[in-house]
Parts: sequence; C-alpha cells; structure tokens
Amino acid sequence: MMMWVLSCASTGYPTHSLRASFKTKAKVRSSSQVSVSLSTHHHQQQQQQQQQLLLHHHQDHPFVPEVVKAVDSLYSEFRAVDNLVACNTARVLKAFQNARVGYHHFGGCTGYGHDEAGGREALDQAFAEIVGAESAIVRSQFFSGTHAITCALFAFLRPGDELLAVAGAPYDTLEEVIGKRDSQGLGSLKDFGVNYREVPLAGDGGLDWDALVGAVKPQTRCALIQRSCGYSWRQSLSVNEIGRAIKTIKMQNPNCLVMVDNCYGEFVESIEPPMVGADLIAGSLIKNPGGTIAPCGGYVAGKERWVKAAAARLSAPGLGVDCGSTPGDIMRAFFQGLFLSPQMVGEAIKGTFLVAEVMSSKGYKVQPLPRVQRHDIVQAVQLGSRECLLAFCEAVQRSSPVGSFTKPVAGTTPGYASEVIFADGTFIDGSTSELSCDGPLREPFAVYCQGGTHWTQWGLVLGEILKSI
Repeated sequence: MMMWVLSCASTGYPTHSLRASFKTKAKVRSSSQVSVSLSTHHHQQQQQQQQQLLLHHHQDHPFVPEVVKAVDSLYSEFRAVDNLVACNTARVLKAFQNARVGYHHFGGCTGYGHDEAGGREALDQAFAEIVGAESAIVRSQFFSGTHAITCALFAFLRPGDELLAVAGAPYDTLEEVIGKRDSQGLGSLKDFGVNYREVPLAGDGGLDWDALVGAVKPQTRCALIQRSCGYSWRQSLSVNEIGRAIKTIKMQNPNCLVMVDNCYGEFVESIEPPMVGADLIAGSLIKNPGGTIAPCGGYVAGKERWVKAAAARLSAPGLGVDCGSTPGDIMRAFFQGLFLSPQMVGEAIKGTFLVAEVMSSKGYKVQPLPRVQRHDIVQAVQLGSRECLLAFCEAVQRSSPVGSFTKPVAGTTPGYASEVIFADGTFIDGSTSELSCDGPLREPFAVYCQGGTHWTQWGLVLGEILKSI
C-alpha cells in the first residue's frame, strides 16, 4: 500500500517546490515472481496517480507564475522577518506580564470613566514599556494618527515658538494643522502664532544631514520627524537615523523638543524612537499597534511631562489621563490588538517584499527597493498615469473581503490637498494594518500599499493587479 500526503497550506516561509511524502508497504513472498510483478505494477500505478495529482495542483496553484517566482526568491527575507516578530513578541509579552494584565482590565467603563477597573493604567503602562517611554496615553478618544500628533504638537508649542520639520514636507493631513495650508481660521498652529520651517530632503530622498547641521535656531521649540514616507517618494527613516537626527538637533539647541510621527513604523524594527531620545511619539491604533483588532483610537508616548500635556490637549487642563470612558469590548480589543501587533506587522512587511519583487520585475519603480530592509509597512509603486493608479486600486478592492463588489472612486477627502483614491475593503473602516492601498491623483501617480494579516493575501491580490494594469 502507498500512502501520500500533499498540503496546500502556506507555511511560515516560501518553499522552493511542492513536496510529497509517501511510504511504500507491500507484502511480497520471495518465492513468487507473480506477486512481485503485481506489487511493482501497483507501485507504478500509484506513482502515476501521484504525478497527476502534483500536476493538477500546479495547474490549480492560487498564485500566478510571477508571484510564485518572487515567493521562491524571498526565503531569507521572510525568515529574517519571523526572527523580528519573535523578538518584538517577547518584548510585548514581558510588558503585559509586568503590567499584570488580567481579565478585570477588559471591563471598560461608562460616563466620566472615574469608576474604571485599572484597564487604562495597565494599557498605558504596557505600551510605555514596549516603546521604551516614561509614560503613554492610549485612548479611543483619539480620532486618528493626525489627531494624536496634533495633541503632541500643541503640548510642545506656544505663541512665538518655531516648528521645524526636518524630513521634508509632512503628511498631507498635517498641512492644515500646521497652517501650511489655510485652515480657515479654525485653530492651526499658525493661527496661534507658531512659525514653521522645513528642511528639504536630500537628492537621494533621505535626510539632508548637511542642511540639518545649523538648521535648528534658538527659537526652534520643536523638531518634527516623520518616520514613514507619507505621500512623498522618499525613503522611510530607520530608528538609528532618527537617533542620529535627534543628536544633531540637541547639539544645536538642547531645549528643542523632538516629536516623531511614528505612524506605520511601530514594530517594524526591534527598537522605537523613545529608545534613541525622542521626547514624544504619536500614532494610530488602526495602523500597526492595533494589530487589525483595535476598532479606533491612537496614542502618545514619551516623557511623562509631555504626555500629560498632550492628554490635557485631548481632554482639558486638569482632567489629564484619569478620565474618559471606554466600553469593555473596545478595551479588550486594545489589549489583544497590541499583543498581536508584532505578528500582523511581520506579515505586512512580507507583503511589501512581495509587492516590490513582483512590480519591479514588471518594470515599475518601487520604494523601498526589492529586498532592502524595511523601516515601515508601506510599499510605494510608481504607476505613471492616472489610469494605472485607478486600475491598481480597483483590482485591490475587487480582491478584498469587504466591499469587493464596490468600485473605489477618487475624490476630495478631509485633510488632503489632492484628489485621493482609497482601496480599503477592510473590517475596520480606514484600517491600514489590514490589506489596503491608496494614493493621490498627482504626479508621479504612485500607489502606497500597506497592511495584510498574512503575506498570501498580497500574493492573491497581485494576480488580479497584473491582469488589470
């Protein structure tokens, strides 16, 4: 009898070929050539059946050939990501244990939130330890990453101060916050008398280190560092680069505070910006640290004094961090999402490797380049035309688990200067830790891909994309 096993399940790493294992077990009497002949014939029949099954499996492979080839080439990159996931998971687990997270922390609260069972405090403590900060505030009341960043900036800045963006122009949604784009007198930093400058990027898309030396002035109260690329065709910053920038800034003005927009960067490396000197970081829970589970919210973390100041901006002076209700189902989701974050981020990173490998093989410019170490979960692809950008996003939407029957339409979105198209068939509205892509309808017509709960999602989506552009 021959027994064989074939598995279509995806392993943690890409495999170079399909493997079949089998055992042959036959009763043969040495004195009977007929029995040997029958057994041999039976063995040959089983081999032919096995080969046919393998051929059939190859024909029904869920990935197109371009994806199969890319997957086979990414074994070492995927394995390195899994090692990163293990390192970050260990750090998160230790923080949960130190905060003594228990079932009672998932209870939530109502009203003012004064009669809370310790969930807020435990979550804040765990988050602060994970990112290497003195303190943190993790709340559902932050609408978005932009909202959390705004609270952090207003914590630092007062009339007459200067804000210096050291990584080129900030993300589109911060332009009205800063006053770079008219906010119609609704309370931008410019409206409150805060001045603004920015240091353009170097020609290679990285920080202009020569320009940064000497850029900080006595009146520069806050330096803003955007970790991710945003909607710019530039390199995302490593935590070590951020640390180098902080040292350069503090050497020129020790009183200058450093705020890092940490969106899309959490858990992509084994260290976070507070560990290299950032005074505050801020971000969204429907991105990396929500682990695709958190339904809303954001965070600010860093030096305790400034976290309290950001909390006062979120609520009001005197209220601070010890108020605000959060339903129990949301509180549990915050804890669970944070615990899952390293794994979800790891899968998103693998997705960026796969997108870069496949799209570059088709002649498209990609940022970051294939197989280059990642510093956020965003993979940009230059598509060159409005039509290709629309077609790419439509293909992603068709391949989504939610709203696959809808067609994304470009349009104006609050906070954005240009028309933007979003493909986000996600369970959490606007979640970019789930598989999604978006891009502004302007030159060079780049699409920005991110998220995914498993790299195989992008493998499937790429097949649809290649048929569409």
